[in-house]
Parts: sequence; structure tokens; C-alpha cells
Amino acid sequence: MTGTITRLPDLGWMLRPLTEIPGVRHAVVVSEDGLRLGHASAERLTGPVAALSVGEAESLAAACAAMNMTARSTASLVYGSGAGVRQLMLESEHGFVLFTHAGVGAHLGVATGPDADVGLVAQQMQLLVARIGAHLGSRPRDPVTGPS
Repeated sequence: MTGTITRLPDLGWMLRPLTEIPGVRHAVVVSEDGLRLGHASAERLTGPVAALSVGEAESLAAACAAMNMTARSTASLVYGSGAGVRQLMLESEHGFVLFTHAGVGAHLGVATGPDADVGLVAQQMQLLVARIGAHLGSRPRDPVTGPS
């Protein structure tokens, strides 16, 4: 028996409210195992990454999944097994990247410039997740079994 691969719907349209916040550059929804579920970039961006291509968004999705796994391991070491991670923030000389849990098996990542109001961005991320979190979730894929 072989498994089937189904095409996931692109959830990038849900991210438009985030990319309209001043200072926000990009937003991405990713599955827990690093698959891009959707992405959006703010309009009229300039700079080295003016808009995320699908390939760049897929790379960001994989990085997000790796960071979340690392954060969960760190939280378990510090706070004990079962300690969940709600949000992560990475600060760069060029801005911030915020990651938050966004439903079952999904995460939301937002990249900003250095001038963004990070508190406002984090708040709006939480509001978006509360409003449409059911659509952001990613069910686990069916296991593929080998030939019997």
C-alpha cells in the first residue's frame, strides 16, 4: 500500500492583515514539521528581500520548525517535560522575527523591520490566531506503510 500526497491549500490570504501593520515585512504559516502552508509579504517593500518567493518562504518554514523544536527542547530542560512554547522572538540588526503557536500542528511567523512596534505585532498575531486559528491548524499526515 502506498500513501497519497494531497496538495495543501495556500493560507497566505489570511496573513494580509499582518502585512498591513507598519514595519511588518513578511508573514508565513507553517506546519509543525516545516511545510509552508501560506505566506505573504507587505506591499511596496524595498531591500534585499522585497517579497518572499515560494522557495524563500519554504526555507523560512523549515527554519521556523527547527527553531520551535529547539525551543521546546530548551523549555523541557529548564521547566521539565511537557513545558510548552507559546512564542519565540529572534532579534537581528535588521529587525525581528516572531513565531507563535497557531493551531494544532501549525505556527505563524512574522518578520519585521527594526522600526516595527513588536508589542503591537505580537498582539495582532494573537488576535489573528484567535480569529482564524481553526484554519491555520495542520492535521498530522497519515503514516505511510511499506509493502507487506
